[in-house]
Amino acid sequence: MGIERNLIITLLKLTRDGPVAHDLINKDARIPSETVEKLLQRLQNDGLVYVRKSIVEIDAMQRLKLAIRAIGSGADVEQVSGFLQWQEFESLAAVALERNGYSVSKNVRFAHAGRKWEIDVVGCRYPWTVCIDCKHWHKSISPSILKNVVQAQVDRSKALAESLPSPTIKIACITWIQAKFVPVVLSLVIGKFKFLEGVPIVPILQLQDFLNQLPTYAYSFTHFSGSGHKLQYRFSGKP
Repeated sequence: MGIERNLIITLLKLTRDGPVAHDLINKDARIPSETVEKLLQRLQNDGLVYVRKSIVEIDAMQRLKLAIRAIGSGADVEQVSGFLQWQEFESLAAVALERNGYSVSKNVRFAHAGRKWEIDVVGCRYPWTVCIDCKHWHKSISPSILKNVVQAQVDRSKALAESLPSPTIKIACITWIQAKFVPVVLSLVIGKFKFLEGVPIVPILQLQDFLNQLPTYAYSFTHFSGSGHKLQYRFSGKP
């Protein structure tokens, strides 16, 4: 398991910019070539890599699954997440939302109350607008830091809701008579908390399940409801 973990870390490091040759993998991992071949075949059988002649290709979802596998086998979370590009989290979240019928905008920037704000991913599917903050942090993050992260996302979502309608904000819900804004924190790994102060903290590989359940449970989450410039705030502290 330790050898496979080391190989996965090498793969994550070398494939950030695209496919990589076998010889570079062997050199970086410092693992005998025969062992590398066997491990790559195992990973390919598990659907985690594409092996084509002397080249290894890994798509964004495979890279994420490899990262989770490495962490599950004892790799350091900070080291692994350091090899994941920030945009990979945002892109995977956007794809999941789009596949579930949401209109998606990334890196939504706007001004409100004398401040500039930005939300990583915003997905709109009437009547819900999901506001996602993408984080890849260490699993031992303290409750106090997590609380600050959650509060910051609540503040961003509230500011976005209060800013609408605005001709400068290009998201689908600006055309709706009424919208409900749900702050969400997206993480790399499963942490201690599933919710904090009514805000869902969703591991990225569980995002599909979360979206499936959102219409049923969204009213129990912290959310904002508004029509025009009239905004109502609903807080739920239920886990």
